[in-house]
Amino acid sequence: MAHTHHHDQGASERRVFWVMVLTFAFMIVEAVGGLMSGSLALLADAGHMLTDAAALALAWFAFRIARKPSDSLRTFGYHRFQVLAAFTNALALIAIALWIFVEAIRRLVDPLEILAAPMLAIAIVGLLVNVIAFAVLRGGDRDNLNLNAAMLHVLGDLLGSVAAIVAALVILGWGWTRIDPLLSLLVALIVLRGAMRLVRRTGHILLEGSPDDFDVDAMRATLIEEIDDVTDIHHVHAWSLTRERPLVTLHAVVRADADYASVLIRLRTLLTERFGVDHATIQVEPGVKLENPAMSPGER
Repeated sequence: MAHTHHHDQGASERRVFWVMVLTFAFMIVEAVGGLMSGSLALLADAGHMLTDAAALALAWFAFRIARKPSDSLRTFGYHRFQVLAAFTNALALIAIALWIFVEAIRRLVDPLEILAAPMLAIAIVGLLVNVIAFAVLRGGDRDNLNLNAAMLHVLGDLLGSVAAIVAALVILGWGWTRIDPLLSLLVALIVLRGAMRLVRRTGHILLEGSPDDFDVDAMRATLIEEIDDVTDIHHVHAWSLTRERPLVTLHAVVRADADYASVLIRLRTLLTERFGVDHATIQVEPGVKLENPAMSPGER
């Protein structure tokens, strides 16, 4: 299981690196095209791609940092840096979306001349580049929030290219230049929605929230029902190092005459096989402690 996880991390790291190179190269082309044509959709997308190149660089760096072994200062290692990178990228996306909002409103009030032909040509190339980049990232580990953040950036670029193509066609056909900032607003809304969702997910992990789809009550009930010698499970804490690495600590009250070593093995096996938790800290307590009614739960 650990070997598979490290293999997925390495494959995702390589995918992010090549998409970063591709994104940065086309960003330069798109920025020049946006300045030449006067298109906000192209300039907004170029600005978005610039931050995407930086975001992808951060995501790639996070993958490399996560490979560092644990030490006396970082006893869990550096895996959480990936979540921090994803959180930072999500905040960057929100800032980009807000900038596009402001600039689009300004362009609606005071429209500028747009050269639709070069805008269309560059937007089509941009769409092809972004489709390739999205396909490359989509083949990686979809449970990794760092990779998901990178995919969200590229998806925003892809939508920006589509908007630029539609705007260019409308301007060529009817000369209505306000379509450019209007479609930019639509793309910004879509990007903002995805970024807010990513902020909530990464923020939940950074605040040590329970793993996604992890039912603590169901876990307690399962451990008590399926392991006869376990009479109670309490002081349960569940959180995530990264989205794909849930962690659990718990106290298990075991019958006084039970084989504690055997019970501990069964608890760990059940946690791994049924709930996907391969890192659990379990404190086994003699059942005799439950027979003293004067004891509070905190003293058990």
